[in-house]
Amino acid sequence: MKLSFTIHYRTEWGQQLAVLLSYIQQDGSQRKARVPMLTEDGDFWTAETAAVESRRSGIASFVYHYVVEDAEGHVLRSEWNGVARSYAFDPTKSYKMADRWRDLPLNAHLYTSAYQVTALLSGSQAENGVLKLPLFRKTVLFRVSAPQLVDGQSLAIVGSHPALGSWNPVRYLPMESVGQGDWMLSLNVDWLGLPLEYKYVVIDKQKHELVAWEEGDNRTVPDELSDGEVYITYGEPLRLAEKMWRKAGVCVPVFALRSEQSCGVGDFGDLYQFIDWAAQVGLKVVQLLPVNDTTLTHRWGDSYPYNIMSAFDLHPHYIDLNQLGPLKDKRRMTAFRRQQSELNALGYSDYEAVDRVKMEYLKDYYHDYIASTPARDQDDASAGDKDDEAFHDFVQQHLHQQLKRAADHARELGVVLMGDLPIGVCRESKEVMQHPDFFNLDSQTGAPPDTFARQGQNWGFPTYNWEAEGISEWMDRRFLWMEQYFDALRIDHVLGFFRIWEIPNEQLSGYMGHFSPALPLTAGEIEYFGLPFRRDFLTRPFINDRVIERLFGIHAQYVKDSFLIKKAYGLYELKDEVATQRRVQQLFEGKGDENSLWIRDGLYRLVGNILFLEDPRQPEMYHPRIQAWQEPVFDMLSAEEKDAFMRIYNNFYYQRHSMFWGKTGYDRLSRMMSNTHMLLCAEDLGMLPDCVEPVLDSLRILTLEIQQMPKQTGEEFSHLDGNPVRSVATITTHDMAPLRLWWQENPERTQRYYTTMLQKQGRAPEQLPAHLAEEIIARHIYSPSMLCILSLQDWLAMDGELRAKNPREERINVPSDPYNRWQWRMHLTIEQLQQAEHYNKKLKTMIARSKR
Repeated sequence: MKLSFTIHYRTEWGQQLAVLLSYIQQDGSQRKARVPMLTEDGDFWTAETAAVESRRSGIASFVYHYVVEDAEGHVLRSEWNGVARSYAFDPTKSYKMADRWRDLPLNAHLYTSAYQVTALLSGSQAENGVLKLPLFRKTVLFRVSAPQLVDGQSLAIVGSHPALGSWNPVRYLPMESVGQGDWMLSLNVDWLGLPLEYKYVVIDKQKHELVAWEEGDNRTVPDELSDGEVYITYGEPLRLAEKMWRKAGVCVPVFALRSEQSCGVGDFGDLYQFIDWAAQVGLKVVQLLPVNDTTLTHRWGDSYPYNIMSAFDLHPHYIDLNQLGPLKDKRRMTAFRRQQSELNALGYSDYEAVDRVKMEYLKDYYHDYIASTPARDQDDASAGDKDDEAFHDFVQQHLHQQLKRAADHARELGVVLMGDLPIGVCRESKEVMQHPDFFNLDSQTGAPPDTFARQGQNWGFPTYNWEAEGISEWMDRRFLWMEQYFDALRIDHVLGFFRIWEIPNEQLSGYMGHFSPALPLTAGEIEYFGLPFRRDFLTRPFINDRVIERLFGIHAQYVKDSFLIKKAYGLYELKDEVATQRRVQQLFEGKGDENSLWIRDGLYRLVGNILFLEDPRQPEMYHPRIQAWQEPVFDMLSAEEKDAFMRIYNNFYYQRHSMFWGKTGYDRLSRMMSNTHMLLCAEDLGMLPDCVEPVLDSLRILTLEIQQMPKQTGEEFSHLDGNPVRSVATITTHDMAPLRLWWQENPERTQRYYTTMLQKQGRAPEQLPAHLAEEIIARHIYSPSMLCILSLQDWLAMDGELRAKNPREERINVPSDPYNRWQWRMHLTIEQLQQAEHYNKKLKTMIARSKR
């Protein structure tokens, strides 16, 4: 039988359309085909193919989508395929598909599992399948996308013919749900005259009454059909505005949770209980920091949750020991209870102590488990106790079960768990060991200087090699793994998918990095802007007596004698042992006195006192050093040369790469998100190229909006009413001072915020009072942003009794401090939070009134 396809799509010269078709056999196997399309006007495209069945197994169904190709057959663009065009197959029929190109819908969030969880949609509405409908001698198959319907509503058709109710909504024809918001109906038109006019209507399932007509012109079925033909009309989605989906949420790291039963650190049992509180007060999103295993040294450095050792392992600290059960050794169990009580009494999470206590318990419990297994004798148990791999798998299995239990509990309560996708992985991680070709091991990931860190940041992760074969499939596996637990996902440092800040391994400071991928400059291009290209002067550290005196003061002569080589014209060169920041660090290892640190930091500055960095993979191609205009070498340029350098600098960082990075980011992100149903939210802070916002908008990825960090140039604070609808509004992040601490840090800035944003008169109070915190929170939850997710510290700031006494203890991370200890824990227990009736009632009322 024949399959015929028609679609309107305006192509450019040299482009063509094709249908990518898959036949699903009755035995479950697939057979794929590419069907080229033809056009006479470059707008209306047609294609036809014969569906030939295999002798071994017939065709059960077929699925297809459209692509745009160039003259060589390379796919330039593919239509959105989040809901598959799939149909049951009848070998006695011919199918005519009258289609419309599907871009990613503006209301794409309605197709995410986050929306389905909060809407408490039934499984039949959330899942997509192939619906087998009755076919007739002449059949019209109506299909439409209507994800805006809520539970208790269904879709129907009313039309011009008596068979369609003669426009009487009481005589509607009910449609059947295909899942994922799509509805279908088959109509016998053998005895009906075509064309037909019709509209879709929303029906109350329980009352069987009309809720709403769709808007716009009538739809039509235009042509007469031949015997045996099935005409499938699947065009414009339901023309009916959806109710605004706006939710409030709370952000808290798992390690920060505290209950009466935890062991010095939050665990997945605490998370289960915390979800109960969130549901109790109307918070529909619980956002976490990464929960991956970061264990490398069992020291404080491992507390950094973004330095993951595996993309597919959970952190052992988050295991709820109560769900495992007690140890058989009562004396050991008594000792553990004492340690547990001591750790839980601390005001912070002591990473090293928790690691010792929990790992000892887990090993003892595993030993009990092995010893009690009938199939193994005591010698086997001893061997099993030493089997690190088996122990690891045992712990990971329990962690998976506990987090899955918490995630399923959240879904039952209509609460979305939001995970966090770290931008990198640890250099010693399993991923690097198993797939070294996925990473550039000669470089480190970081961030250029910004408001978080004036020197820039060096995170130490190797950068991704996006050209490596298999890296896309590996990223798909990461998303699939996270979908087990999360229905929304924060993409850490989304700018890294457009371009990453890459620092050579031989350097330490963020300002010694460059963007990758990039379009570095040739010597000729540098000269084109009016700056004479003097390679040594522009690309090697500039050192003269004045610079040395400025950086080293009383140590100037010692530095000259010990670390520098005197050259002609009063200039100096770094000796080989201090030629890079990494070598300087190694030379001063273990020296912590004030003079040594002064000299070490001065040598770091000398290494970075350059105007251009040579690209490590493209010889004789150059990047302007970030913020080089702040370095002493810049003062050595003439006025004309300074102007030329700044023209180069501004063009390079703000104009040259816009389209290039935009295409790079779009290609990577669209490929990543093509197979996920999670709601994606970007952390798009920092040095933001112009291309980022339109790409995130086109992919329907939520942006992050912080009033104190406006994205508009020249503004100190943004206006919350101007937040994009497709965004997450928050007051502070884990990399910032919480609201009360932010209020104290800079009184002049706070006064301006108090006057301009809060529109108050007089002097701002030194400490943020609870009523002002409540007003700031209220302004955020009433903003247009789709999600308003505040940190737990900021939610509690509006209650003078519940909030912590010392705001400084609430800070989680200081990005400029590479040795920061991630140790914050909520100061009250989840049980106390659940019993705070006055606060919970106020919070629930605020959220309800904001229609979140």
